[in-house]
Amino acid sequence: MKIKYLSVIFLGTASVLYSQEVKDTISKETKIEEVAITGSRNKKRTVIDTPVPIDVIDIKQVSQSTGQVEVNQLLQFAAPSFNSNKQSGSDGADAVDPATLRGLGPDQTLLLLNGKRYHQSSLINLFGTKGRGNTGSDMNTIPIGAIKRIEVLRDGASAQYGSDAIAGVINVILNDRNKGFEGNAFYGMNLFKSPGNHDVVSDRKIDGNTFDFSGNYGTKIGSKGGFGNFTAEFINKEYAIRNANPAIYEAPRQRFGDAKSQNFYFFGNIEVPLSDNLKLYSRQGFSNRNTKAYAWTRSADADGNIPEVYPNGFNPIQNTSIMDFTFDNGLKFKVADWDVDFYNAFGSNRFTYEIDHTINATLGVNSPTTFNAGGHSLLQNTTGFNAAKQFSVLEGLNIAFGSEFRYEKFNIIKGEESSYAMYDINGNIVTADTPSNLLVTNPLSGDIRPGGSQGFPGYSQEVNKSRNNFSAYVDTELDITKNWMISVAGRFENYNDFGSTINGKFATRYAFTPQFAFRGSVSTGFRAPSLAQKYYSLQFTNFQAGNLVTVQLASNDSDLAKAVGIPQLKQETSVNGSAGFTYNSRKFTATVDGYYIKVKDRIVLTGYFSQDDDVIGALLAANHIDQAQFFTNAIDTRTKGVDVILSYNETIGSGRLTATLAGNYNEMEITAVHTSEKLKGKEDIYLSPRERAFILASAPKTKINLSLNYKIKSFNANLQLVRFDKVTLLGYNGPDDYQIYNPKVTADLSFGYDFSKSITLTIGGKNVFNRYPTLQTTQVSTGNTESGGIFDPVQMGFAGRQVFARFNFKF
Repeated sequence: MKIKYLSVIFLGTASVLYSQEVKDTISKETKIEEVAITGSRNKKRTVIDTPVPIDVIDIKQVSQSTGQVEVNQLLQFAAPSFNSNKQSGSDGADAVDPATLRGLGPDQTLLLLNGKRYHQSSLINLFGTKGRGNTGSDMNTIPIGAIKRIEVLRDGASAQYGSDAIAGVINVILNDRNKGFEGNAFYGMNLFKSPGNHDVVSDRKIDGNTFDFSGNYGTKIGSKGGFGNFTAEFINKEYAIRNANPAIYEAPRQRFGDAKSQNFYFFGNIEVPLSDNLKLYSRQGFSNRNTKAYAWTRSADADGNIPEVYPNGFNPIQNTSIMDFTFDNGLKFKVADWDVDFYNAFGSNRFTYEIDHTINATLGVNSPTTFNAGGHSLLQNTTGFNAAKQFSVLEGLNIAFGSEFRYEKFNIIKGEESSYAMYDINGNIVTADTPSNLLVTNPLSGDIRPGGSQGFPGYSQEVNKSRNNFSAYVDTELDITKNWMISVAGRFENYNDFGSTINGKFATRYAFTPQFAFRGSVSTGFRAPSLAQKYYSLQFTNFQAGNLVTVQLASNDSDLAKAVGIPQLKQETSVNGSAGFTYNSRKFTATVDGYYIKVKDRIVLTGYFSQDDDVIGALLAANHIDQAQFFTNAIDTRTKGVDVILSYNETIGSGRLTATLAGNYNEMEITAVHTSEKLKGKEDIYLSPRERAFILASAPKTKINLSLNYKIKSFNANLQLVRFDKVTLLGYNGPDDYQIYNPKVTADLSFGYDFSKSITLTIGGKNVFNRYPTLQTTQVSTGNTESGGIFDPVQMGFAGRQVFARFNFKF
């Protein structure tokens, strides 16, 4: 038996991209029927004969040869169109690391788990981070040890999968091995060395120590092909502090760098045939992540400090806890030759904050130094079915249809009173009517002291909101000839909080020769506003130019939003187009795909409107609010780019060399800013030039990965070079305050040895040449960065060189 032109794209270190005859010795993990292709519901479709680009990343192979222990960072260095930057001092985002595909928003990529919609994080990115005003899915809630492969569909797919699939779809496929135990022990550490002229300093020469242990056990269930596969994983990571040298800079943060974290995971994947025509499956997932991240420094004489408690000032610690739960169950069976999948997918994400080493300055020496600041949670439950059948029409017709009903619930959990309240000198909560002579002031400066927990204000309002959604779709594929296929899909969705939408997709592929084919697609898409964007509300006090101000982040359904003319949030809409070609020979494979994505009515978080505003200032004053900001459908964007993936494999001597060159060119522009009728002419408050620069810098203009793997008998060597293009941001000091981060190339190198079929040891280094983003002493102008540290979270991160050892064993 021979299977021709099966192509699976493995991106990353030790990458393999091949298109060749796969002979009888092919392993069970790579048989055609085992490769479920995202973007097609035709079981006979393989990766290379789909009309849209799909990457299949072998997680086990990639993770064994790299220093990455989390999914986001693994994909950051494996897939050129995927970007996820480590955050620092960005509140909850320090624990999540917002991720984007093709430079679009974190919430414009749909995440699936074994083909079923995965729940989003309850976090909405707000302070000092990429993707501000966006929600998104947290892929780091899924342990690497539980994953068999990841399929990345780089094409708009809302007509097939629903909301959020504007940029594409990431489908995480769980392990289904049915025999034995596999263990993985990893230890890595950063070896600090300051670049340049010692602009960066650290507490220790060795830090960021990371320990990861995972165990995966597979077993057969019954005698008809059932299995159970279970994964437990534990990760502990210490701080990696990279401060600006205080002898050179006065940075507003004394503790900048990677956060400290501790993760525990348990995932299960079970399939049991109940009869010849009926199969039960169940997937369970639990993860708990605790992250400790430093906030901005409060100096000894700061208004937010009490010197009797912190004589030298203090660095607040944001202690976040994420509890994430997944429980998917379903039945697969046949009805009149239709393959039917009936399922229920449940997921929840709970995010809580404890702020340590801090103070409520209005309580003075009587203030606690630890506060329960509350949090937020999201619950999602999806019930649906899919049905598919093949017909003998022309060279083959596949028809699939299905329906889903989804329920979502969003909560804001109120913090303890002292985490958000401001008290007067008598210990009473300050209100708009409190006389100024009763406010607590700093005796050194005379300024009013701020209330609430410094570093992160507690949530002062409870929120409990829900909605439901109904959808139905049809998805068809027709092979007109052996060389030409077309695909047509359509989807109807109705949300009870904003209405209905209909989207469609057309795709085609034509093989001119067995090696060379053209492919392309055009589609419309949408993204429903998240519940967090609709109902998130937060009020806090802040200091600006020495003055205490009350800031209201008003929910979209609030009376204040309605009074200033902010319309009800509606869906974002898109038009996607792609065209490219594939070429496959026994040794060389190439895919080139250009894309165009036009998005209308993207949701953003506006800038601050103040009482000085000539239109709504009086309204804010009447509500005793100094400044307010809102979520609104405000901008249109246009993105165009090209993905190129080239792969070559060759026998050299007694070994095998595999080389992959993968690159992404991505250019985005903001084509329009829409204000409400009442606020016309205030586009620069809706979206300031600085905020525009952050949106446009969601991905570097180009990103190129070169991966080389040479394997000879029991030895293999892996080299990966990644080039990140220039990133330009704006500082706080006006339009001429450019912060330019020059192009950088990182190098990862590892060596592995198979002592037996069951034991493998890999040693290596990540970022072996100790590359950092451009420092402020070269191209970056003076003034604060968004993160408060010496550089922003761009490009490759800011921890420098890491060395690691990974030990794999199985029995």
